[in-house]
Formats: sequence, structure tokens, C-alpha cells
Amino acid sequence: MALKAAGPAQATAAKPGGVGMEPVVGSLTAGKKNREYKVTNRLLEGKRPLYAICFNLIDSRFHNVFASAGCNRVTVYQCLTEGGAVAVLHAFIDEDKEEEFYTVSWAVGDNGEPLLACSGSNGVIRIVDCGKGSFLKSFIGHGDSVNELRTQTLKPCLIASASKDESVRLWNVNTGVCILIFAGAGGHRNEVLSVDFHPSDILKIASCGMDNTIKIWSLKEFWSYVEMSFTWSDIPSKFPTKYVQFPLFNALVHSNYVDCTRWLGDFILSKSVDNEIVLWEPLYKEPGITANEGKVDVLQKYPVPDCDIWFIKFSCDFHFNTLIIGNRDGKVLVWEAQTSPPTLIAKLSHSQCKSPIRQTATSYDGSTILCCCEDGCIWRWDLVS
Repeated sequence: MALKAAGPAQATAAKPGGVGMEPVVGSLTAGKKNREYKVTNRLLEGKRPLYAICFNLIDSRFHNVFASAGCNRVTVYQCLTEGGAVAVLHAFIDEDKEEEFYTVSWAVGDNGEPLLACSGSNGVIRIVDCGKGSFLKSFIGHGDSVNELRTQTLKPCLIASASKDESVRLWNVNTGVCILIFAGAGGHRNEVLSVDFHPSDILKIASCGMDNTIKIWSLKEFWSYVEMSFTWSDIPSKFPTKYVQFPLFNALVHSNYVDCTRWLGDFILSKSVDNEIVLWEPLYKEPGITANEGKVDVLQKYPVPDCDIWFIKFSCDFHFNTLIIGNRDGKVLVWEAQTSPPTLIAKLSHSQCKSPIRQTATSYDGSTILCCCEDGCIWRWDLVS
């Protein structure tokens, strides 16, 4: 397969007879490992859409704490063990009534305090100190809305932001500096919709967007800037922010918007608007070998019926054993992420849950599943023992 451009490797899915074989497709019939979940709670935050929900899997002290985001409000809850009860811990209202939060991500402060990063339509990233229950600081830099925030689990003071301004930015929440900007000649050519850090390789980030591509970025040449950010004591605007213009790898796996991407080890899970999640392997160029340059190997697919609208994001538990996604009809599919072929272990639905599910969240061990919906509701399912 010919390369499209010089610079970063431009990748398309390998065809039969190329790399590997046909991808393995999961069955929508629940297998022998079927799990039973039951609805234990339904919360109505308001009539406006909720776009984001996530458990705090960064800090083991708060694994039962989660946050939701929608309109100009971010709410922090605690999942209680008795009867599916949920307690409200904090509610943060942005002073801008026109703000529409699209994303939240947990982080950790200098002294171990739980922080919550949130952002949305106005492009300003707010940092909330959940210990004190107040806004801590704001990061300004993006030229348009922020679609997703993600935290580096190995260094939980680092967050990445994916924006409509076609860039990804790397921030240090403690020193307030913008370390790197991933944009330019080899960057995205439309909105960036999702970003994720590699779970074990601290030097890799993946991003995807409305240009239909998934890009893998390397921090190797720029790690000195990251280290500099940890000890920066001057005002954040004086930090020598570095532009990263060319990704390590550029993949074209989908033919439409790619609105969610997550690492699964060294493989990548990605989703478009074509009713499936795809697991694929980037085939990096190896020294002296050109045959695999610019290709990906699509390994398997997880079907998701009625998931043909964009901005629906999936989630995994802490150990990446389960993969959970909602659809536009208010139904949830629970896949076993690491089996081949993929095994469907639960289909969740409720007669009153009919609105598009924008995001799911999964507890540390996968026993509790949450979803936030277009109609302003949060649903809780718990595993039946």
C-alpha cells in the first residue's frame, strides 16, 4: 500500500491478504459469561443534556466517587453500597451562564488533593479543588470549545485537552503551564474529539477527530519540557510552550468522524458513527523494514447497534476487562474487552431510558455502570451477585 505523504506514517486498514486476516467480529448474542445487572438508581439533574460522566480511577481513596457535567454545572457524587444510593458531595456552577461543559477528568494536586478538570463550549479549562469544594484556577489557551480532557495516570498532574480549534494541548495542573501544543502541518484538519494517554508508555498520546483520523503523538523529543513544567515557578504565560507539528503515526481506520479513542495496551480502540468499536494495532515502521510502513492491522470489532450519531463515548473499567457503551436509544452494551472473538456479557435497558447516552462510566471492578443521557438523567446499574 503506497504512502500518501512524507513525514508521519499515513495508515489505512490492512486488507485480507495484506497484514493479518479478516477482523474478528463479536456476536450480539450474549455468551456463557453473561452477567446480570439491575437498575438501582435514576437521577434527574435537569432538562438539559449531560455530556460527561467519570469515576475517579486515579486515586484509590475515591474509587466510589464520580462526576458528571452538563450545561454550566459539574456535580460530584459518591456511590453508596446500600440499595444503589448516591450522595451529592459538591455542585459547581460556572459564572458564565452560556457555558456548556462537555468533559470532566480527575487529577491529583501537589499535596494529594483530588482535583477535577472540566471544560466545554467556551474553551476555558476549569480546575476544581474537590477537597475544598471550590474553583482553583482556569487555563486559557484554546481558541474554541474543548471536547475532551484526559489525565495521565502515571503522572496525574498532567492533563491533555482535545479542542475544536484542531489542537491537542498538554497541561500541568499544579504549575498551570501549557507544556506542548500538538498541531500544525501534520496535525488534525478539523475538530479534535477525543484524546488518550498510553496506560504504560508515558511518551505516547493518541487523538482523533472530525478529519476521520487517529493520530499517535510521541513526547520523546519533548520530555525535557514536561520535566521543566514540574518545577516551573514563574508565571505560566512565560513558559516556553513547544509546538509538536508531526505525529508519530497517522491512521485512517474509519470513513467518518472518530469521536472516541482509548488505548488497550499497545492496541487502540476507536469508534466512529458506523455502529461498532474497532480494535486495531498500529504497525510502526521498523528499521530496515518498509513492508509494514503506513498500515494498521484491524484485529476485531465490537458491534453497537443504533450508535450512528457522534459524541457517544465508551468506557472501560480500571483493568480494561469490560468495555461499556450506550447508544442513541438509551441501551447499554457490555463487552468483555480482551477476549477473541469479543464476548457480549450484558445488554442493559429500561423502559424509561430512551434518550441518547452520551457517555458511560465504569467502577474500578466493573460492578457498577453509570451513564449520562441527553435528557439530563444519570442511570446506575449494579451487578447482581
